[in-house]
Order: sequence, then structure tokens, then C-alpha cells
Amino acid sequence: MRNPIQIAVAVAMACAASACAGRPDGVLAPLASSTTVAGASDVDMLVATTREPLGDPAFLYSGERGARLSLTDLDISIPPEAARKVGEVQWPRRLPPDPARDFAILRSEPVELRDSPAWMRQHLGAKRRVLVFVHGFNNRFDDAVYRFAQIVHDANADVTPVLFTWPSRASVFDYNYDKESTNYSRDGLEAVLQALARDPNVGEVAVLAHSMGTWLAVESLRQMAIRDGRVARKIRNVMLASPDIDIDVFRKQWAELGEPRPKFTIFVSTDDRALALSRLISGNRGRVGAVDPSREPARSAIERAGIDVIDLTTVRGGDRLNHTKFAQSPEIVQLIGRRLTNQPITDSRVGVGEAIGAVAVGATQAVGQTAAAVIAAPIAVLDPTTRRNLPKAVGAAADSAGAALDPVLAASRTAGM
Repeated sequence: MRNPIQIAVAVAMACAASACAGRPDGVLAPLASSTTVAGASDVDMLVATTREPLGDPAFLYSGERGARLSLTDLDISIPPEAARKVGEVQWPRRLPPDPARDFAILRSEPVELRDSPAWMRQHLGAKRRVLVFVHGFNNRFDDAVYRFAQIVHDANADVTPVLFTWPSRASVFDYNYDKESTNYSRDGLEAVLQALARDPNVGEVAVLAHSMGTWLAVESLRQMAIRDGRVARKIRNVMLASPDIDIDVFRKQWAELGEPRPKFTIFVSTDDRALALSRLISGNRGRVGAVDPSREPARSAIERAGIDVIDLTTVRGGDRLNHTKFAQSPEIVQLIGRRLTNQPITDSRVGVGEAIGAVAVGATQAVGQTAAAVIAAPIAVLDPTTRRNLPKAVGAAADSAGAALDPVLAASRTAGM
């Protein structure tokens, strides 16, 4: 494995080669009902979340933890095929969005828990398949909504989409908060999966989870198996993309899923920089999503378990950290569509300063968040994402670092933060 300095250099080079294009906040306000575009399509999804509701239709939910599970019906407009590329989310550059070239919300309505079976009956397709998506670390509510809409559209599979979104503060500096939020949300996701499995109108359920969301997905399935003796029969496919799970922990989780298990497919990549960071800040413990399936002992263990492993190392990534290949590669998205129809197979915003600072968290564990903030501060002058998230990180670090952060705070004031 490369050392932290090599990782930091690689991340810095990747960031320098990428444009840090900003986008407006509050993109979820529904368009006027008369706004239609020839050739546009839409994805109607049910959103279940443990996030705190905001009461603002432009944002809907925050990154903080809500008191209970909430449901929302969202209809997302996808631009005409001629105006987009498979694997990409076309974020609006200004508001209101233009559905001819941007993703946009057509409808947003709260759904009471007791009304969710009726929603499902109305939206199930001929195959009666449901796809549940659990996003990863560093995702705002709108990140999760638009990324899942893109996956469903581009996979071109006959599924009814259900998004489970958990409280994420959408900052590299809040890794530990996000990780605890997945634990906070286990009961909520299990309740959603149990309700789908018990719904007589639902034929089968597939679960697609990414990054830190894979921990939440597997833990919820494990809870179900402990409670009921096995994972529900209707849950037939589980796909884990870039799983941010300790290899030893996953081995234990796997043993507790019971028999028979769903069919598992894991997407891995040995050049995933986000998982390299996770390994560093997790006591140098290997992550499932970064294993090399061609080498022992991983190869034999995978064969014994009957898990399909798709190695994306040679697939070109569309993000700075090579962490979202599963959603951005046209071939891989379409491959996911084939898995959803039981055929044989195989987004988050990171500011330049955050990406480099995040590596510093693992590379210099003794100073942790302080080091990340110090490294990120100069870059915040140019990068709006880092500039937005840095003040909170500086404030948290200041509690333990005291006067050592005075230069950072001065740099922040100079940058106009």
C-alpha cells in the first residue's frame, strides 16, 4: 500500500486536474406544473430518511438526525438524452433549473407511513421489483436524490426506486459524525426492508449501497437475520459498491446473515483514494472495497462465499477520489441494470482543500482534524466547497488545539469566510 505522502500527492494532482465548478443551493423546489420539455423523462421515487426535516421545499432535509423515519414522494425530471451523458448528473447552474438540460424536481409530496403500501401499489412495475439505494459518506439530501435518479434512469431496469438517505453533514471533516449516523439509522433501514418484504404486492427487493452506506445496509440485514433467523426471502440481490467496511468485520457480518443469503455482488477498486483514507483513520485495517480479488487470501474466500466481485480498478473514475465509478461508468451502470433483472454479470462533492486535508487526517493521526484544517485553509480561498465547510472544522479543532490554530483563523478571515 502506498504511504500517506504518496496518497496526498495523488489526490492533489487529481484535484488540480479537475474543475471545481460550483452549483446553487436549494435545487429541490418543484418546477411549475406547466414546465415540460419534449424528450425529457422522469424518475418517481419514494424517499425514506432519518434526517431532520427543514420545512423548506428547496432543501427538504438537513444533515442532522431526525426524531423519526420520514417519507417523501419525489418525481425527478431527467433531461433529454441528447443533452446528457450516461453516468452524469446534470446539476443546474442557476435557479430555477432548466429541464431541457438540468435535473429538476417536478413533484414533492410528504407521505405518511401508513400510506406507503398504497404508494407502492400505484408505482410497482410489471415485474414488481423494488430497488433500495443507500448512499455513502459525504452526501447532502439532494446529492442522494439526484444520484439515485441518475442510476435508475441509466440502468434502464424495470424497478420501483426507494431511496434510504441517512444524516450526513456532507463534509470530509465530519467522517465520524457520518459513521455514527449510519448506526443511528440501522433500525430505520431495517423497518423499510421489513415493510417491503411483508408487502404482498412486492415481488422481490434488491439493495444497492455505496461506501459508508454499505455498512448501514449490511448491519440492517444482519439485524433482520438475528431477529428472524435469516434475511427475508424477497431480498434476493445485495450490491455493495466501494464498501467502506473493515474486512474482519464483514467476515463476522457475513457469518451472521444466516442461510440462505441473498446473492451478493461487490464492486471493488484498488485505486480508491477514499477507502485508502478510511483505512488510515481506521487503524490501518483493510476495507472490503479495496481488496484485490485476484490475490490470496481474498480470492479463495470470495469463491467459498459465492460472492460476485467486480474489479473496477482499470475503469476510469469520474471523481477525484475514484470512489463513485459504479455510478459514473456507463458500462457499470448498465451492468447493475442486468443484475437487477437477474441476468448474469459483473457523488458527493469534495473540495480541493477537503480532498487534500482529508488525506492529512489519516497521514497525521496525532493531530487529526487540526492538520486537515491547516492544510485546507489556503485552498479555501479558491474552492467554494472547502470554504463552506472549513470554518466548522476549524471551530471543532480549536477546542483541542487552542492557540495553535490562530494562523488558520487568520487565513480564514483573509479569505472572507
